[in-house]
Amino acid sequence: MNVNISSQLLKRVFTCLLSISLVAGCESMQAQQITIRENNVVYGQSNGELADQGYTRTYDIYTPKSYSPSRPMPLVMVFHGDEGSGRSISNVSQFNKLADQKGFIVVYPDAINQRWSIRKKKERNIDDVSFVKNLINHIEKVRNIDSRRIYASGFSRGGILTQALSCQLSDRIAAFASVAGSLPSRLKPKCQPEMPVSMLMINGTNDQSVHYQGDKKTQKGSLVSIPEAIEFWRTHNQCPEYTANNVSFVAGNQSDRSKLKTYSYSGCSAGSEVVELAVVNGGHLWYGGSSTDKDVNDFNKDLGLDSTQTIWDFFERHTLPLV
Repeated sequence: MNVNISSQLLKRVFTCLLSISLVAGCESMQAQQITIRENNVVYGQSNGELADQGYTRTYDIYTPKSYSPSRPMPLVMVFHGDEGSGRSISNVSQFNKLADQKGFIVVYPDAINQRWSIRKKKERNIDDVSFVKNLINHIEKVRNIDSRRIYASGFSRGGILTQALSCQLSDRIAAFASVAGSLPSRLKPKCQPEMPVSMLMINGTNDQSVHYQGDKKTQKGSLVSIPEAIEFWRTHNQCPEYTANNVSFVAGNQSDRSKLKTYSYSGCSAGSEVVELAVVNGGHLWYGGSSTDKDVNDFNKDLGLDSTQTIWDFFERHTLPLV
């Protein structure tokens, strides 16, 4: 009698577990974020949290199948824009696919109330530059990270945060890339990185949120123009001055509305470089990213720019020096 009950119970438990697995599997496949746990490491996309400045901070992390705890791997941090989240910028940028192909870990942090604090504010006591430093230390404890190959990128206000990080964390982060972001006017005079900064900026000349020609300096939260930001980084890195050889003009499909100007400065101190991609008539978006907007997809198709691939190609060229 006891044997029969045990047998029936085992069958019911097995059926229940099978059902749970199928449901979880379906949900994972729908989100295209299948995760596998092995040797206490969750492969694929998962989430985590850490304590920082009195808050519980959250993030998404993507660990590629090629990751091995015995081998250090590069880390790419991607910061979302206002009203976004780590998961949303993950979906738009599609860094996970590239992480599988190239072999790096991606972390998508979440801002408090979906907005990054570029400087510490008394009313909330949040300093997101300090948070990122703490986050790097945290990720190094849960994954085997190559400390010389840590990179930062971001969109919109996440791109502005990336610029702020370059001012203070040049000794921890090997290269930076901002999409639809710029350097805050109030931060520029105080920005004195310890090391040369390799910076890639991707901006649309018709961006109505982050103006290519910058803001009035008296405006709250004003940003410098994109050319001014590029000149700031070129000067800081002691790059050669502008010449005709520094700029190229590329048209995607010869379309009048989608052309790309590339300004590239190499030969800078310590092997650093500064690159600007100016999308003519481009707006406020992650170029080449995933979108449900037909007009955006048509524009991206004409342009032919994959921001995610371009950013990784830039990152791959840079490593922090040995200390």
